[in-house]
Amino acid sequence: MSDTALIFPGQGSQSVGMLSALAERYPEIRETFEEASSAVDRDLWALASSGPEEELNQTRWTQPVVLAGDIAIWRVLRSNGMPDPIAAAGHSLGEYAALVSSGAMAFDDAVRIVHLRGELMQQAVAEGEGAMAAILGLAEAEIERICAESAQDGRTVVAANYNAPGQLVIAGHRDAVEAAAGACREAGAKRALLLPVSVPSHSPLMAPAADPLMEALEAVEFGSPSWTVLHNSDCRPRSDAAGIRRALVDQLTRPVRWTDTLEALASRGANRYLECGPGKVLTGLGKRFDRSADWVALDDPDTLAAERDRAQA
Repeated sequence: MSDTALIFPGQGSQSVGMLSALAERYPEIRETFEEASSAVDRDLWALASSGPEEELNQTRWTQPVVLAGDIAIWRVLRSNGMPDPIAAAGHSLGEYAALVSSGAMAFDDAVRIVHLRGELMQQAVAEGEGAMAAILGLAEAEIERICAESAQDGRTVVAANYNAPGQLVIAGHRDAVEAAAGACREAGAKRALLLPVSVPSHSPLMAPAADPLMEALEAVEFGSPSWTVLHNSDCRPRSDAAGIRRALVDQLTRPVRWTDTLEALASRGANRYLECGPGKVLTGLGKRFDRSADWVALDDPDTLAAERDRAQA
């Protein structure tokens, strides 16, 4: 598996009923959710399975649920003999799953931290003041220029997620995001859509969450990853606890450079990418990045079984 990289999805991959078919075949799914539930004192499998959807989509609950889903699928692979990958990376919240998979961070610590992270992110900006929008079909430099022009009178809007060629997400104050999205449409964007979120992730508006998150991370023990884990903020690995903590805090206010992350994985020899988690978001983005590579979303039983058999071969 010298050409295989692990990629872990983040917020936005959740859905009511997620991983239910996998759970019928693989006991690791429910077992992982039970472990996560103990860490935050809530039945996360019931929330993922039955909702209500509005609670599942609350950032403080979405994050531990998606993390549990990411690690549950990874554990199925690992328990069936998957060898070490060439490297790993996660999109936003998924970065915690990448660290857990590599042994750099204990799973129960990660669950508690991302639950807190979600609460801190929700508290950083008053309800209704923040927004995010997806911009499709416009050059990154043009979007960045429009954001700079739209950020006036103390209002912030910045590029937040560089997700794939031709797909970028902006974030900031709602009125500035709406203005920038409108300007992007006028500039020729194929689509400029406000996303159904109120937390402007990966923008300077998340700064109030930084110090409390660092304080919590200081109480968590980190080890050196067993394989390379690339961080969102600069697409580089860390091997020391202080560096990992700093990268996780920086991620709050800096953009997710996912396209650059995939380029960094490819430069390390990756040509096969296993998406460990619910949904197929990262697989879709990856195909926009490089259609010649092998992108495998492991959120259905047959695909996961095939990958398990491949690992055992």
